[in-house]
Amino acid sequence: MAIVVKLDDRLHERRMTLTELSERVGISLANLSILKTGKARAIRFSTLEAICTALACQPGELLRFESD
Repeated sequence: MAIVVKLDDRLHERRMTLTELSERVGISLANLSILKTGKARAIRFSTLEAICTALACQPGELLRFESD
């Protein structure tokens, strides 16, 4: 089982860079990179909320469950 992070897709749709998102939500570029590459083990709801606000999306647009 895996949770797939689709942050890259949303950034592309919004024509926004990871650096710009980092500045808008106040999260370090390094932490967003970890999330974007799927290497994050957890995400706080406040972080998810800030990203969704900046990208004008729902959490389900950023995260997807895939079974093995």
